Amino acid sequence: MTEPVPPTRRNRASLTYKLRYAAKNPDKIKPYLARTARDLKLRLTSRDHVSYYRAVMKSDAARSPEAAVGSRSHERWLRLGQMQFDYLLKHGLKPDDRMLEIGCGNLRAGWRFIDYLDAGNYYGIDISPDILLAAQNTLVRQGLGDKLPHLTLVDDLKLRFLPSEHFSVVHAHSVFSHSPLDVIEECLSNVGRVMVPGGIFDFTFDRTEGAEHHVLREDFYYRTETLTSLAEKYGFAARFMEDWEELPHGQSKIRVTKPA
Repeated sequence: MTEPVPPTRRNRASLTYKLRYAAKNPDKIKPYLARTARDLKLRLTSRDHVSYYRAVMKSDAARSPEAAVGSRSHERWLRLGQMQFDYLLKHGLKPDDRMLEIGCGNLRAGWRFIDYLDAGNYYGIDISPDILLAAQNTLVRQGLGDKLPHLTLVDDLKLRFLPSEHFSVVHAHSVFSHSPLDVIEECLSNVGRVMVPGGIFDFTFDRTEGAEHHVLREDFYYRTETLTSLAEKYGFAARFMEDWEELPHGQSKIRVTKPA
């Protein structure tokens, strides 16, 4: 009997994988074809990856903002947000930390950070105006306006409008999993400027131990050493977070630290 291929060795872009997956999951064929058609349309009408993925989020958020950020149900949305919050709390997050959340979405975890941090200490950015409108609704629902969070729409990850050496914690959950390498490098080459010495940047990614690949330019799979080497290129110390792997989440996590 053939041994099953471990998840981190699968190439989801290969025709063999797609055919096997379709045979086992016939109910997923129609949604995948719809995504493929959308992908072809957006490739023709989008000038770059940011505009491409902004259009993806507009389409997904129109159906459900919570599903657009990867949560199939409200309960799942709550659990994933709690898991992110608990993890950073376990790793030393303090109320007086100043936090930048890249790809804050509709504040799945963000509303918990806002509630915990001192007023004005949370800054969330996202490329999607639609999902930021949903984030405002989350703030209203949770009654967090008095915590003075900042929510800003961006076109890139150069972070030029943010102050230097301001943030002690930077967080990006399920952002690099949807980003080509040039977008990730843009972020890593600029984020150090806005971090305080000794500040940390946690980001998740879809990990592969085989060939790096992407599916419909929506889901990107990278080897750990590709991202740690890229972070080290820009002066960070980078490490794979083994304890994150114990949690019920499909992505992996890397922490990079700016030298003190």
